[in-house]
Amino acid sequence: MQQEFTISVFTEDHIGILGQITIILTRRQINIDSFTASESAVKGVYLLTIVVKTTAEMVQKVARQMEKLIDVLKVFVHTYDQIIYQEIALFKVTTNGLMSGNIIDHIVRAHNARILEVSPEYMVIEKTGHKTEITELLTQLEPFGLLQFAKSGRVAITKQVKELNSYLKEMDEANRFKTETIEILN
Repeated sequence: MQQEFTISVFTEDHIGILGQITIILTRRQINIDSFTASESAVKGVYLLTIVVKTTAEMVQKVARQMEKLIDVLKVFVHTYDQIIYQEIALFKVTTNGLMSGNIIDHIVRAHNARILEVSPEYMVIEKTGHKTEITELLTQLEPFGLLQFAKSGRVAITKQVKELNSYLKEMDEANRFKTETIEILN
């Protein structure tokens, strides 16, 4: 059964890693629902957050393939209940459509959004939340003259306590042990 998974890929900052990851997903005919790239808490390590819909078995296969890539340090797969996540959206709406009465105030407050800019021609509204919340606000704003709409991919952090730093230390210690063993054998 297909379900939504968030794949967190920790990688070094090298050219071409996105293409390699895309090829892995394309070969398995997995579509990317959302993609976000950012720096991580570890200096020099970047986080790629990928949202996909597939089976648990398939996402594990894909994660193992991604971990084999040279620049990838670690890959984690999470279900929605194992992460805390948000998306951000910007809505550009005609000012005339929203200025009648206190409609704008009501809509913005009801959706916990905020107004970023107001001009005589348009108004920019920001909403941070889950996809369903953003879609609800989009639906309410469309009748008032929606000029532009842009939404980010998912930004997520895990609920787990063990962080990437711990995994990197374990990997470093394992590599150091391997190197020392090779030196002893030689």
